[in-house]
This record gives sequence, structure tokens and C-alpha cells, in this order.
Amino acid sequence: MRSKRIYRIAKTFLNYGLDDLIPARWLPWYLRFGRHMMFWWPNKHKEKPAGERLRLALESLGPVWVKFGQMLSTRRDLLPPDIALELAYLQDRVAPFDGHAAQRIIEKSLDIEHIGELFQDFAVKPLASASIAQVHTAKLKQKDGELKDIVIKVIRPDIRETINADLELMESLAAVLARHLPDGRRLKPKEVVREYRKTLLDELDLLREAANAIQLKRNFEDSELLYIPTVYSDLSRKNVMVMERIDGIPVSEVDMLKARGVDMKKLAERGVEVFFTQVFRDSFFHADMHPGNIFVAKDDPTYPRYIGIDFGIVGTLNREDKRYLAENFLAFFNRDYRKVAELHVDSGWVPRETNIEEFESAIRTVCEPIFEKPLAEISFGHVLVNLFNTARRFQMEVQPQLVLLQKTLLYIEGLGRQLYPELDLWKTAKPFLERWMNEQLGWRAVVRSVKENAPYWAEKLPELPNLLYDGLRSQQRIQAQLERHRIEQLMTQQQAATSQFWTILTASGVVSSVWLISQGTAAWALGSGILTVMVGLKAWRARPQIKIKE
Repeated sequence: MRSKRIYRIAKTFLNYGLDDLIPARWLPWYLRFGRHMMFWWPNKHKEKPAGERLRLALESLGPVWVKFGQMLSTRRDLLPPDIALELAYLQDRVAPFDGHAAQRIIEKSLDIEHIGELFQDFAVKPLASASIAQVHTAKLKQKDGELKDIVIKVIRPDIRETINADLELMESLAAVLARHLPDGRRLKPKEVVREYRKTLLDELDLLREAANAIQLKRNFEDSELLYIPTVYSDLSRKNVMVMERIDGIPVSEVDMLKARGVDMKKLAERGVEVFFTQVFRDSFFHADMHPGNIFVAKDDPTYPRYIGIDFGIVGTLNREDKRYLAENFLAFFNRDYRKVAELHVDSGWVPRETNIEEFESAIRTVCEPIFEKPLAEISFGHVLVNLFNTARRFQMEVQPQLVLLQKTLLYIEGLGRQLYPELDLWKTAKPFLERWMNEQLGWRAVVRSVKENAPYWAEKLPELPNLLYDGLRSQQRIQAQLERHRIEQLMTQQQAATSQFWTILTASGVVSSVWLISQGTAAWALGSGILTVMVGLKAWRARPQIKIKE
């Protein structure tokens, strides 16, 4: 099985001429010779650009490789812009598997004899199908007799074995590239595949996705910006998830939205607000917000609300990352490149020994030409990409949370400008960031910190007298130990000095005795020897006896 898969991958790569993407000087002579010998696998798509050939090859290899290409399209630090742009067009279109097989998986996972025990009107034909799972519609039977429209997401059978096999091949290929390509250290192929493995395996666990959905729904409870469908966690398993069915318009259907009178400017601006709210308020953001996962509610076109689905990939940021990112964005708004450079060093994203002046100059060189355009024409996402690319020249390590953030920001900005081409993301984002920074650094931050820590302080307050008493007792013991240690050191030093004195006298006596013997004065030599022995005994007795206790 493995050898057949390797054969197919090699044939596909060569038939699409992907070997042309690697400069000949990077390939050992034996690989170039081997390629010429495989004349029965010619490049059949010479007329197509390299990016298109790569996209078509990945689509022909199947879902695991399609998703890998989608992930690579967000890593614009690794690929030329034209190839990254072409990979962004990869579509996750996969033929559905048998609906009756999906029904059996649901029955087995939920431990029921027949699907009719819990659901009514189960649609054997799937509503949608993708590489990892497919979705079926049904009605959930409520205890009060009502029926609730739901969708059931089912992981494809045996998909894990296929994914594991392809991931092993990817890791082997990445190891070869890392070893043989001169640019392998910068491209980090093994790290890229490792990152992809984690992302893909997370998507296979629908319990994780259900938990992500519940968290997002709680964050936007009663929100006018974003609606998250209800997940029925008691009916969800690792390979099955039951969720409320939503009624919305796909956000990519711009003509339909306009026909319904949706305020497109407000819709685009609300998309930006949803993103920044998730990132800076909640530190928990939907990291797969491409148009296929976003809908617009039909209720009020003048105040449009988003509906999100598919929560397999989420990103998180810690408090330090949030603050540094917000300060970075604001420094960019103000073209304060010195501040941007210092923030990267302070955050630990680049080494401490980085030359700030050189780093500042590099950032200015990249960004100043961008700012020559009107703000409305500048891509916020691409500025972030350029910043991270510049930082990596100064040994900035790949930050997974920033990669997801970069990918999501590119999605949001592209979506916003598709809905409303005049969208000025800078103008929309800056007030939000300034308000958030004021809340983090001003008196509101102090009040919030007191509120957050009040329960902890209230719990510890009754223990304070005992803690204070124990602390004072402990301090007294430490002081007593230090005093004993000092006295023992002084005594040891005094004994060492005394022992050294008598040792020197003993050595002098030995020298004198030997000299007297050499002069033939036996009586004097005997007396000197006896005296030397007595002095030596005194030196031995005076040696240090106290061992310092730690």
C-alpha cells in the first residue's frame, strides 16, 4: 500500500513538473540523472504557470494534500507570492461517501438501534461533503414532542488511516528536503509538516470542535455581531457532532445580499469588529474564517449579523502576545518603526542581542513604500506578512499563534473588501485598538484587576494572620541559621590559621634536623627531631574540626 502511494505521488509530482520548482543547482547529480531517466513521466502541463501546476497536483492527490496546500497558502514567508496566491484557490471538494454508511456510524456512536429513536427525517443524501467529514440534515426529537432542525456532522470512515499514511510520507519527504536543500533551514519543512499534523488531527476530533463552538457561543451570547449555532454536546462524540441547523445566506453570495438590501458597508465593518473582538477581548478566535464557513443572518438587513460554522481550528493568544500585537499595530499606524523593532525584542520574538537600529531600518525599508498608497488601498494583512518576513531575517522564530492570526486576518480583510471594496481596515481597526489599549493600561485595568482577583484575596484573607506568623517564624529560623553559619566559619578560619602556624614550624624543624645531620652533630639533630615531632603533633591536633552546615 505504502509503495503504491509513493509511486502515485512521484508520478503526479513529475507529470505536473513540480521538480522544476527546485533549482537544478540544489539537486545532487544522481537525482538530476534519475529524473532524466524517468522519461515516461514527462511534464504534461508545461504551458501552465508553476503555481497552477502545484495546485492541480495537490488536488489530484486528495484531501490530505489539498488541506496541506491550503495551510501553505497562509505561509507567505515560505513561498513566492504567486504560488501562495494560487494555493489559496484550492477547493476542498470531495465526493460524498454512502449516506447509509453515515447512518450506521451515527447509530453505533450514539449507541442506538435505529436512527429514528432520536431523529426524524434523516436525509441520507448529505447536505455538504468535504475531505474530513460530511453533513446530513435531520430533525431532533425533543422531550416535549417538538422537532428541532439540526445537522449531523460525521467523520469519514477510515479517514484516519489515510491521513496517517499520507502524513508519514510527508514527514519522510520533509526530512529529505531539510537534509538536501540549501534553503532547508529557513524553509523548515519538518516543522511545517509537524504543525500541519497537529492541525489536521485536531480536526478529526469532533468533541474538540464541539467544545470550541460552545466557547465561542458563550463569548458572543446575545451579541448583535456574531451568532454561533447551538451544539448538542450530549449527542456529540469524537466522530459525530449534532448541531442546530442555521438559515443564512453564504457570505460569498454578494448579489443575493445586495438584493435583500443588506448594508454592505456595515457588514464589512462588523466582520473586522468580530475579528478584533475575538482576538483582543476573548483571546480565542475562529481561525478558519474562509467564506465557506461564514453566513449572514436573514433577520435584519440594516444591522446584518454573521453566523459562523466549522470550529475545528481555533487560535489563542496570551496576555503578553495581545498587548505586543496591539502596540505593534498602533506603532504601524503612526509609522513608529523604532517602537515596532523594540516591541519585537521586548516580546522575545527576536533575540535580545538584535541590533535595534538595523532592525528598524529593515522595517522602514519594507513598509515605507507601502504607506505611499492611500490607507484604504493598503492591505493590513500583507503589512503583517511583510513585518513577520522582515523579522525572520533577524532570527525570529515561527510563532504558531501568529501564523493562525495572520491567516485569519488575510481571510477577514479579503472578505471585507469583497463585500465593500472601499473598506478602510486601518480606519475601522484603529479606534478599536486604541480603546483596548486604554482599557489595558488605564484606571479601568486597575479596577478590572481588582475585580478579577477579589475572590482569590477574599479566600486568602482569613489565612493572612497565620501566614504572617509563619513567615516571621521562618525568618527567625533563617537568621539563626545564618548566625550559626557565620560563627562556624570564623572558628574554622581561626583553627586553619593556628594549624597553618604549627605546620610551618614543623616544616622548619624538619629542614633544621636534616641540616644538623648533614653537619655531623648527632646530639643536636636528635633534639631538633624530638622538638619537630612535638610541634607536628600540635599541628595535627590544631587542624580544622568543624564542617560548615549548608
